[in-house]
Amino acid sequence: MTGTRGRRIATREPAGLAPRTRPVNPIRPSLGHGVGLRAPHYARWLETPPRVGFVEAVSENFFAPGGRPMAVLERVRRDVPVALHGVSLSIGSTDPLSETYLDRLASLARQVDPAIVSDHLCWGSHGGRYVHDLWPMPFTEESLAHVVARVGRVQERLGRRILLENVSSYAEFTLSTIPEWEFLSEVAARSGCGILLDVNNVYVSARNHGFDAHAYLAAIPPERVGQIHLAGFSDRGTHLLDTHDAPVASDVWDLYREAIARLGPVPTLVEWDDHIPTLDRLLEESARAAEAEREVLGSAPVPAARPGKVHTA
Repeated sequence: MTGTRGRRIATREPAGLAPRTRPVNPIRPSLGHGVGLRAPHYARWLETPPRVGFVEAVSENFFAPGGRPMAVLERVRRDVPVALHGVSLSIGSTDPLSETYLDRLASLARQVDPAIVSDHLCWGSHGGRYVHDLWPMPFTEESLAHVVARVGRVQERLGRRILLENVSSYAEFTLSTIPEWEFLSEVAARSGCGILLDVNNVYVSARNHGFDAHAYLAAIPPERVGQIHLAGFSDRGTHLLDTHDAPVASDVWDLYREAIARLGPVPTLVEWDDHIPTLDRLLEESARAAEAEREVLGSAPVPAARPGKVHTA
């Protein structure tokens, strides 16, 4: 399916929350470079934790009270900042927002006091059923207003600002009238939320749909970007697939450098969720991101993830 591109939309005042209740937590905290908290690495985190700028945890993995996952997260949080990254908010769905989900997320946020809470600009539920996937949205004025209102309710419920991430996609809606980068920027402008800019997803979607990844980056408002994700993809011949199972590709590293040159230092995380390597290998990939930032900006970034003593926050 082919979407319509190039239609520009009028900028409006933020409408996600009333001014007196708008979250005041910063869009872009100073965190440096981090890694994801994954089960195969739990023992290492408990025994000889590495030095990192921050750790990102998948929110839903820690909704259940107690247990080893929560014990590990609490231990990590004592030493370093934590970002909570969700996959099931389904902000673009026409289903009502799940109050149970929001209750669990709010409870976890109170317990962990995360530096960042994020999820995806997508939908993954219909009729009360979750598909556990991140489906792209139609980019229309109607869906824009729908998402902005829902982001406002989520931020009101959590009492804090959230970040929304652009997803990789493999199909477009013929009824879309707004380019994805303008849609994402306008959601942030109207709702007061921030953007989690997934540079790998920009590259994957640009290759799949034929749009200009550089134009995408140029259209994103720097002041709205609170975090960056990097990851590996798989080339399936007819398309690229965002698999998070390999090192970051060289073209994505180039796009990351371009993003940093425009945005300045942004908390950056390398995702690696399948064929998970050793923690030291993951730390190497994160250190490469820190080095790329240093090369672009010409100054030492916030300490990168690497083996050694824990960075105390």
